[in-house]
Amino acid sequence: MKISLIQPSRNNLKYLKWSYDSIRKNQGDHEVEICVADDASTDGTWEWCQERMHADPYFKAIRNETGKRLGHTILYDRLVNEVASHEICMIYHADMYLCPGALDAIEHEMVRYDMYTDGETIISLTRIEPPLHPDGPEKILKDFGVEPENFDEEGLLAYLKTRVPKQDTTEGIFAPWAFWKRDFQEIGGHDPMYAPQSKEDSDIFNRFQLNGVRFVQTWHGCVYHMTCRGSRRNTVDKAKNIYEDSPEWLAQNMRSTRNFIRKWGHFVKHDRYMKPEVAPKYRTGFFIKNANIELLQLLEPWCDNIYVDCPWHIVEQYISAERGNTVYDLHNRIKPNEEQYYRKHDIKVYIDAKRFTQDDYNHIQHLSQVLELNDELGEFTFGNMNVAVSDMTSYEYDLIVCKNNIYKK
Repeated sequence: MKISLIQPSRNNLKYLKWSYDSIRKNQGDHEVEICVADDASTDGTWEWCQERMHADPYFKAIRNETGKRLGHTILYDRLVNEVASHEICMIYHADMYLCPGALDAIEHEMVRYDMYTDGETIISLTRIEPPLHPDGPEKILKDFGVEPENFDEEGLLAYLKTRVPKQDTTEGIFAPWAFWKRDFQEIGGHDPMYAPQSKEDSDIFNRFQLNGVRFVQTWHGCVYHMTCRGSRRNTVDKAKNIYEDSPEWLAQNMRSTRNFIRKWGHFVKHDRYMKPEVAPKYRTGFFIKNANIELLQLLEPWCDNIYVDCPWHIVEQYISAERGNTVYDLHNRIKPNEEQYYRKHDIKVYIDAKRFTQDDYNHIQHLSQVLELNDELGEFTFGNMNVAVSDMTSYEYDLIVCKNNIYKK
């Protein structure tokens, strides 16, 4: 198998070296092209990349020369579209150790599912992780070290030799995930709205799901994953330690979460094995009586348009504070609560801010699922809110192709 591994990297050189060594030791008879993007690092990453390119003909690298972080949301796509020369690629993190036989397992599943089809399958390897995060049925929690300098390679290899997988495959998708380049390009790759990072993976997974791509997790191929060393808990890049998320990541995660909700109408959803669950996206308008800036901030992402009766300087205050966090045109999303707009939306939600409660906010978060289950036109009361449904047409399939990505096909 010929495969290109896609690895953006920012100030995590020690992990990148550790990862590189594991790939070259354990790639077997596969032709593995390692494609690295140095995201304006200051720890010698680019100098090391230049050395590797000189010594290793299957190592390629590009550098973000702007001096400002672009993030893996952008650099994943640059590597796939500008650098990778193979039709099978794999999103791969610098803090991952490639276990023996992992690429054999990917090839087996690729051949099994794609022999008579045109791609349309993504294979995820099973992650073995130290206990830095809660356990889950999609991964294996075992501690073989939390830094390259204390990595217990012998212990890991001994474990792999005796390990008997409980199942061959399950459905789910997460890094590292191997894909056909044509499937990636067909939907326009990652949405740059989420740059530099966070929620770009959940967004593209939703779009793959809606476009009919199969998700396969092989339990016969593994990586050891030290977790979150790209930026979230990278102590060379603003994180205090490996146990706490950096303030930069937390702020960006909040921005990306609000943009994910604006786009999809709900929080990230998946089953226990990490297979995406995509709720219908309806054309929804919120009509707010006795509006205030707190409720505007809380509810604006959850609808296509929000109509308010508060003084307009309050709206401008909110837009001024929020516009740097989103590519959405907030002046187009927020309008006065006037009767001329009432027929614009298929789903209309009428809210009195003086009666709005935490339970009502919880209802808002599940509105699309409730509408899907009821599947009826008409009016009903939902907590302290009134809902009017005139059309149940949904448009989540319109979101499959990323229209603001320069690499879309």
